[in-house]
Amino acid sequence: MNIRPNIKTGISVCPHDCPSTCALEVELLDANTIGRVRGSKENSYTLGVICEKVARYAERIHHPDRLLHPLKRKGPKGSGQWQRLSWDDAMGETAEAFLKAEARYGAQSVWPYYYAGTMGLVMRDGINRLRHAKKYSGMYDTFCVALSWPGYLAGCGRVAGSDPREMQKSDLIVIWGGNPVNTQVNVMTHAAIARRNRGAKIACVDVYETGTMKQADVRMLIKPGTDGALACAVMHVLFRDGYADWPYLEKYTDCPRDLEAHLKDRTPEWAAAICGCPASEIEAFAKLIGETRRTYLRIGYGFTRSRNGAVNMHAVTSIAAVAGLWQYEGAGALHSNSGMYRWNKTVIEGLDLRDPSVRVMDQSRIGPVLLNDPYDLAGGPPVTAMIVQNTNPASVAPDQTRVKQGLAREDLFVCVHEQFMTETAQLADIVLPATMFLEHDDLYQGGGHQHIMLGRKLVEPPGECRNNHEVICDLAARVGAEHRGFHMTPNELIDVTLKDSNRPGLAVLEENNWVDVQPEFETAHFLNGFGHPDGKYRFRPDWKNVRFKPGLGPYGPVDRMPEFPDYWNVIEEANETYPFRLATSPARTFLNSTFNETPSSRKREGRPTVFVHPQDMQALSIADGAKVKVGSARGEVIMHARAFEGVRRGVLIAESIWPNEAFEDGQGINTLTGCDQPAPAAGGAFHDNRVWIRPMNGG
Repeated sequence: MNIRPNIKTGISVCPHDCPSTCALEVELLDANTIGRVRGSKENSYTLGVICEKVARYAERIHHPDRLLHPLKRKGPKGSGQWQRLSWDDAMGETAEAFLKAEARYGAQSVWPYYYAGTMGLVMRDGINRLRHAKKYSGMYDTFCVALSWPGYLAGCGRVAGSDPREMQKSDLIVIWGGNPVNTQVNVMTHAAIARRNRGAKIACVDVYETGTMKQADVRMLIKPGTDGALACAVMHVLFRDGYADWPYLEKYTDCPRDLEAHLKDRTPEWAAAICGCPASEIEAFAKLIGETRRTYLRIGYGFTRSRNGAVNMHAVTSIAAVAGLWQYEGAGALHSNSGMYRWNKTVIEGLDLRDPSVRVMDQSRIGPVLLNDPYDLAGGPPVTAMIVQNTNPASVAPDQTRVKQGLAREDLFVCVHEQFMTETAQLADIVLPATMFLEHDDLYQGGGHQHIMLGRKLVEPPGECRNNHEVICDLAARVGAEHRGFHMTPNELIDVTLKDSNRPGLAVLEENNWVDVQPEFETAHFLNGFGHPDGKYRFRPDWKNVRFKPGLGPYGPVDRMPEFPDYWNVIEEANETYPFRLATSPARTFLNSTFNETPSSRKREGRPTVFVHPQDMQALSIADGAKVKVGSARGEVIMHARAFEGVRRGVLIAESIWPNEAFEDGQGINTLTGCDQPAPAAGGAFHDNRVWIRPMNGG
């Protein structure tokens, strides 16, 4: 798609919850209207390629259902009865509710709640400045990386890795536990360059035949939650057959001889019985890695959304250490580069006002929190007032039934600042219209690459939409919160944050659009040492002290975590009552609950569907396309079944997240998921569910 001549073009950044953080070129038809969107060819990671969702962004930003005016609930919660009111009245009522909650129960009865609807540092994280200034309850953000990052940190000591552009120089690219065709398209761009220029092979490890797996040369189809077993068998072969790099291991790792001994009985046959992949395929996969120096492990997020996710991540990352892959260009591993930016967000987040005595509640346990579970309230008051930005917990949070029950409390005041009338907004008392990313300025980082990026305001917002910073500053003034950040513009916050973080200031970003901050090869490949005090990669992690966030955790059965890389069987294994395992994997044209409001995405995805192996369908007398009910210990949902050979028997896949209203009974897919806190750092185990499936009458 080419930008058309004679049409003004603006430069921006995709704000959505994706590591690619693509650099964008946007057609500006007038002060209020955009046209086509494409990836910037000038950015060395984006390389002109973006996903189809963002390419069609005009469909979203100019959607007729965008919220344009503040609204107040008239009838019962969820009734859909609203009246329009002014911004001043809406903010006045919100502030009054917050002050009332504070007067009755104390400041911690107010819970600002947010996540990654935008990844911009100013618009996403500024809500914490209000939190800290008022000593409102803290929030531990566990939806996404609370399981994956600790697993990576356990071995490497910092969340960073090989330059992702090095994949162009790889001879084998192993995409493990992610589906970049759906979720991170630029990974495939760089892999395709290596394939075209070097004849590189692509290997894919996943729990179903994804779009990525269809493009792979080597396809390792396993059962959910069994990645640790496969990784251990690969390392077993590397040690057994002489592929382990002993000079590297002795210099850079903590206890390679102990690891070798531990893996003696983790044979391909042992792993095959656990993960369902034939031993011969495991042998061949391990040999390919062992014989290919330039092997790049591109490690995803999805496989860690399991109760053993952190252990699985550590096991997979350990392959790179055993084979000594970090020594070579085009090799090593990368999960995320997020740890290399080292932001100082004191002014954005008001960290100079943070009080460590204020309780911090788990984002994923919003249901139990709002239903007054004593464990979650930590001896503090009930939550009686909330402001929600950048997230839609009534759809995306686990254990959805309890989430909706909690949000429906009549004694709970909820203000939702949103772009559309989401499931959460439908349960609010006040709904405020929010800008989209092209309607405000912000600062971004590339989790999957190495750029600091400037997202510019390119068009005026429609109606009365206001950005997150404006709303937080207005509310702060009304509730008596004081901090210098409330008196700064977004661009001033961007400039001070860059300079406080020892980065070039805003003027440099305005001139260049982005700044490449990739460390030198030796640092990126840990040849100057891993992130632990002794500089060694840890095969024997200190799980009790692995933290996603300082001061939080450990959570879950840390004492039972394995000493070395292993298969840790704490998943929801299938049993007689729940004979299937369900993963709620990302759909191609949805991003969590974002984009599921756009007609083209809804049309492409069809309807809520569960993929079932044909032999399982036959055994259960389920016809292809038939209506089925799927149930877990937490609830039931109605979907349609699709015969799909690209899974192991006993595995179900429901690509998500469809709006709740798209399901026949209004129960969304996260009705089935659990909100318990896996070791060592909690986190949403969205793909770790034992369920039953039954046919229903009718189609």
